[in-house]
Amino acid sequence: MMHDETSVSVTLYVGVPHQCSYLENETTTLHIIDPQFSMNSAFYGGLLAQGFRRSGDMVYRPGCEKCHACIPARIPATYYKANRSQKRTCKVNRDIDIRYRSQAGFSDVHFELYNRYLESRHQEGGMAEHTQEQMEQFLGCSWGETELIEGWLDDQLVMVAVTDRTPNALSALYTFFDPQLHKRSLGTFGILCQLERCTQLGLPWLYLGYWIENCRKMSYKQAFKPIELLQEGEWSFLDDTRLFQDLGF
Repeated sequence: MMHDETSVSVTLYVGVPHQCSYLENETTTLHIIDPQFSMNSAFYGGLLAQGFRRSGDMVYRPGCEKCHACIPARIPATYYKANRSQKRTCKVNRDIDIRYRSQAGFSDVHFELYNRYLESRHQEGGMAEHTQEQMEQFLGCSWGETELIEGWLDDQLVMVAVTDRTPNALSALYTFFDPQLHKRSLGTFGILCQLERCTQLGLPWLYLGYWIENCRKMSYKQAFKPIELLQEGEWSFLDDTRLFQDLGF
């Protein structure tokens, strides 16, 4: 593939087909950026705009032959407007202290919370058996600028939103939180914290990975409005006439 902004040729490899994690009876194939390519945050920012994302050091995008349900999504932070539910989430979590830390700050405290989260959410999957080293390999990155947005309640770590910083965007990688505090909607709160971080840093977008219309796990993403989807090579707002009117389009 050719990166438009830098005119640098990048080799894409086709991964081994495997069972889709989001849609039953579907097989996933990934297109993976050459692991030997000298990746950096600026180049990754351009790849995000083309629908890529990362897992550890691996940068990929779906390349399934028969299914095209995974649609890249991002929130334009400048235009974002919280709905009543999101405002309520901010209010109920106003007693949480937000701290920022680099990925180099991963510790036993993060792993303990991560493990409890996985055990509650992925009891039947392999993710529930991660070691701390595997956690850091999955969430960390050797070439990027990854930030941990921590939520502390008194002296307890209750939420971590792992986000990648590029010159023009943040990319929400993974959020984990105390499963016993489900009434606080900490998953939503993690996204709201990242949107606030975009505002602090003057970054126009927060990338959310992929949106899948018929996947319940992904439905929360469309609650953040406006939201843009990448379809046929172009970013456009998810169709909502009232939304366009509210934004003055």
